[in-house]
Amino acid sequence: MSNIKLVTAKYAGFCFGVQRAVDIAAKTASENGGCYTLGPLIHNETETSRLEALGVKRTDEIPKSLDKPLVIRSHGVARSVYEELSERGIEYVDATCPFVAKIHSIVSQAQGKVVIAGDAAHPEVIGIVGHCRDGCAKVVCDENELEEFLKAEKSSCENPLILVAQTTYNSAKWQYCKKIAKKHYTNIQIFDTICNATVNRQKETEELAGASLMMVTVGGKNSSNTNKLAHICQKHCPVIFVQSGSDIDKAAVRQALEGKSGTVGITAGASTPVYIIKEVHRIMSEILNDEDIDFMAEVDKTFKKVYIGNRVKALVVAVNNSEAVVDLGTKHSGYIPASELSQNPNAVPSDIVSVGDEIEAIVTSINDAEGVVILSKKKVDSVLGIEKLAAAMEANETLEGEVASVIKGGVIVISNGTRVFIPASQTGVPKDGKLEELNKKTVSFKVIEVNEARGRVVGSIRLAKKEANDAAKAKFWESVEVGQRFTGEVKSIESYGVFVDLGGVDGMVHSSELTWSRIKHPKEVVSVGDKLDVFVKSFDPEKKRVSLGCKKDEDNPWIKFTEQYAEGDVVDVTVVSITPFGAFAQIIPGVDGLIHISQVSTERINNVAQVLSVGDKVTVKIIEINNEQNRVSLSIRALKEAEEKTEEAADEDEAEEEIAAQAEPETEANE
Repeated sequence: MSNIKLVTAKYAGFCFGVQRAVDIAAKTASENGGCYTLGPLIHNETETSRLEALGVKRTDEIPKSLDKPLVIRSHGVARSVYEELSERGIEYVDATCPFVAKIHSIVSQAQGKVVIAGDAAHPEVIGIVGHCRDGCAKVVCDENELEEFLKAEKSSCENPLILVAQTTYNSAKWQYCKKIAKKHYTNIQIFDTICNATVNRQKETEELAGASLMMVTVGGKNSSNTNKLAHICQKHCPVIFVQSGSDIDKAAVRQALEGKSGTVGITAGASTPVYIIKEVHRIMSEILNDEDIDFMAEVDKTFKKVYIGNRVKALVVAVNNSEAVVDLGTKHSGYIPASELSQNPNAVPSDIVSVGDEIEAIVTSINDAEGVVILSKKKVDSVLGIEKLAAAMEANETLEGEVASVIKGGVIVISNGTRVFIPASQTGVPKDGKLEELNKKTVSFKVIEVNEARGRVVGSIRLAKKEANDAAKAKFWESVEVGQRFTGEVKSIESYGVFVDLGGVDGMVHSSELTWSRIKHPKEVVSVGDKLDVFVKSFDPEKKRVSLGCKKDEDNPWIKFTEQYAEGDVVDVTVVSITPFGAFAQIIPGVDGLIHISQVSTERINNVAQVLSVGDKVTVKIIEINNEQNRVSLSIRALKEAEEKTEEAADEDEAEEEIAAQAEPETEANE
């Protein structure tokens, strides 16, 4: 039968979750002199027997106590099982497949009823139901049962429905289920929870079966996913369902393939170990008389190999605080420690990758005995990053990165997954400044040196700042106009005014333009770092000078003053300064009036300070308002003169009354 080619599916055999559970059980048994599993670890009698020889024993019920740890299998268990184990003080190791654990998380947070597409009797589905709130779940085996349920539920269901699938559910059926669900519930929440390995395995099996004369399906008779594979194959060609190579009827196979040419395919369920697949491949090769074939070598061709230094693509299937777990498409369990995910020591795994991401990594170590591969993502990122950084240097591009750490002589910036050293002299931080202020900040920088052989990259924050400032200055002088408004930061303060950063160009606000109030020093109203709303009063492009204003017209105290007061009004004021020619007094904040020396008293005085002091509160009369010069003249004298006139008039009236009173008796006598 030399015209028949034997092909083994690439995704045949252990999936990541099963391989992980087997590894955990074997390791737990080795470290504790044995262990137990709650139910069969996997649905494969041959592998179960091998594990039992290693000390992995099975228990179908939770005992009152155990002398060795209990391993929770990849199918997962209900929440009540965890609670019971804790109550009984039984030590356990959780080997639940990360894909299954994700479903537990989804259904435990669901507000409405959960609908699960799967086998109600399967331990994985039983565990999922056990994580639903109050057991509020419905299991459907196919799209027909789902439609019947949705029709009945639609009239009474107030809360939204959640639809998930068993991780090994038939992918074709799942597509039908989603269509039915959307047909009856437009707002139903659907989560695609079929394991990627299951989807790939079923898809590949269907393609292989469609091109084959016969398919050999390998796995346990009670394995749900293996039975699904056999069912998929039956739609295209005859199928032999075996648990191991010894189950193959050699004579029947020869008779069925006699005189034919083409392909015979081999696929295997997720619980089938590689050594059984190799055994089946060897026996099938013998039947087909492929005597010149190195059986093990041919089988190995169908399995992706990894080796130290190998650059591989990997699918992220789980992320925790210490590592990312990846599927390599091999029979290994792949792990990327947190320290190998990123060059940034401050990053946590969830900041770098998420479940479902396809990434590239380099194999750093392999433990074939345990089937574990350790990888590094940051090494791949670094190689790619150096190439990008070299290109950026050639193109004079400005890049961004986070300052990951401060070291002797500078800082380390992470950009494109690569460490970039920024010397202290290139950070833009003054010699007396602190580099620590840059730590964990995102900065812009220029690449000034790349040594690909040494993996060394040097950058400059200072050059990036200079280029940005030069561009900002050029843009400013091209567009600046009188009256243009800016919001700038106060950079420095002098006795005569403050300098404000307008974005690459500094402008000056004179002290008199800061506020309508009288101040002795700008520090009374602003501090370095304050934000100011300013407008351009004038500018000189040649001298690179910009004069700014800050006072707002609507806050002009002169306008407020003229609205409230008029000439002739009497007001209470406070003396704010004394001069040789008079005293200035505040009427309202921002408006002072002059009490001329001639208006201080009705008597002649030579020194105002002999009569008035700063802080004195006096009553004055507004004798003049000059709107053109914004000046006010006040008078104490005017009030005193008016008072004296009033007193004189009162005295005259009193004298007349007294004279009249003296004349009255004489008049009476004459009468």
